[in-house]
Amino acid sequence: MKTLKEVACGQTVTVKKLTGEGPVKRRIMDMGITKGVPVYVRKVAPLGDPVEVTVRGYELSLRKADAEMIEVE
Repeated sequence: MKTLKEVACGQTVTVKKLTGEGPVKRRIMDMGITKGVPVYVRKVAPLGDPVEVTVRGYELSLRKADAEMIEVE
């Protein structure tokens, strides 16, 4: 499966699964990233960290490590 880290700028994807542990997974879910939610990738920094996305109508920046835990299609 593809992760959010691998998605190119300008693409919209749907979250399929979160693969984090404990508090990290809880924090991602608290930001509004849950199964079935569409995520639009707005920008990716030159070195790939952070990734700026739009989720549920607001902008959010995610670290590369956190984006790897989000499986999308």
